[in-house]
Amino acid sequence: MNDTVLDLMRAELRGPVIGPEDARYDSAREIYNAMIDRRPAALVRCADAGDVMSAVDFVRDHELELAVRGGGHSGGGLCLVDGAVTVDLSPMRWVRVDPTAKTAWVGGGSQLGDLDHAAHAFGLATPAGIMSTTGVAGLTLGGGHGHLTRKYGLTIDNLLAVDMVLADGSFVTASESENADLFWALRGGGGNFGIATAFKYQLHSVHTVGVGISLWPIERIHEVMSWYREFLPQAPEDLNGFFAILTVPPGPPFPEEIQSRKMCGVVWCWTGDLVRMDEAVAGTAEPGPPAFQFTAPMPYPMLQSMFDELIPKGLQWYWRGDFFDRVTDEAIDVHAKFGENLPTALSMMHMYPVDAAASRVPADATAWGYRDAVWSGIIGGIDPDPANAEAVKEWAVSYWQELHPYSMGGAYVNFIGADESQERVRATYRQNYARLAEVKREYDPRNLFHANQNVEPAVVRAA
Repeated sequence: MNDTVLDLMRAELRGPVIGPEDARYDSAREIYNAMIDRRPAALVRCADAGDVMSAVDFVRDHELELAVRGGGHSGGGLCLVDGAVTVDLSPMRWVRVDPTAKTAWVGGGSQLGDLDHAAHAFGLATPAGIMSTTGVAGLTLGGGHGHLTRKYGLTIDNLLAVDMVLADGSFVTASESENADLFWALRGGGGNFGIATAFKYQLHSVHTVGVGISLWPIERIHEVMSWYREFLPQAPEDLNGFFAILTVPPGPPFPEEIQSRKMCGVVWCWTGDLVRMDEAVAGTAEPGPPAFQFTAPMPYPMLQSMFDELIPKGLQWYWRGDFFDRVTDEAIDVHAKFGENLPTALSMMHMYPVDAAASRVPADATAWGYRDAVWSGIIGGIDPDPANAEAVKEWAVSYWQELHPYSMGGAYVNFIGADESQERVRATYRQNYARLAEVKREYDPRNLFHANQNVEPAVVRAA
């Protein structure tokens, strides 16, 4: 990539093309995870789908390397590759809600907060993540889970259509009735098949939800986790509760006596009758009264943004994940060991429920390979100081290595580290990998879209 090529690209695109000499270059290449420091040859801020088509044609025809940025939330920084061209969708940030049909079209550069805000005006929502700053595109293409998953399924279970630019520069819509094989692959197959410029979602009647936080000292994790593993799968589907190991943040709503203490607990979301919220979480008394219990009605977008200020853009992040269908006593021992030794105040472990409504979708209906999972776990080493980057990574990797034998083998694709093996990708898609490879061969035979958790095109076998 030289100045001549950059100028050619600028002449063909409506949105700005930012090169290394541009004053905006360093800010343009910043993403959510500050541990990632890569220098693309250029960042193309696409104004619309036409720009995306032109960018794909240019990159392909000039034999350049390509990466794609939606919300810039990728833990492994897959949206940035040294020396490559990042097709940046961040200007394509819009939402159009149809309150009668209970659907929404959402631009590929949007964040969850954009969708939550627009849908909330009509008393609507769809299951998608737990932070409003997460990019819609990456979360959806990976499968997507959140506070509403036990009630309404995964994000992909509520996906109705995707507008997409393919490797040949053409524009298509994928749905159950158009390009159905591509639509199957997009529901969990990641960014392997093209650049998604817009998504259409089914929305549900969700306005004000019951929110709860229950916390116990980390020393009681054996009792609490043993209770939780039995309680939640039997709970009503209106109740979602993800398990967390954390250091209690300073400030409200937490009383001073537990601030900065290592604790374990559950973050609850109740979509049923609000007067029954306390009844729904009454089981928390079983392992012994929590050291802290909080419940309150809350507008759904407020719940979705509750963690935004706690873990903002610009921190050092390293994460790994796994699926679990059970929580064994041996696994609890591992959680206790590493939970008692959180390396920094922001490092954590979360286990998100993916059972109930999500589990009733057939295993071959979408690319998501773990419909029999009960939890999607993530271990996150997090800190603002780059000097602690290696320490939080070592803690997360060691934790994962000891816990992995008690997992199902694969992980939510968005929780796989960029430094993990191709075998992890295969394990994540299980029996669906071969079909994904066939779809990849059809839509991206030269693997232009490989800056992701890559599915390699199937090899054509000689007759």
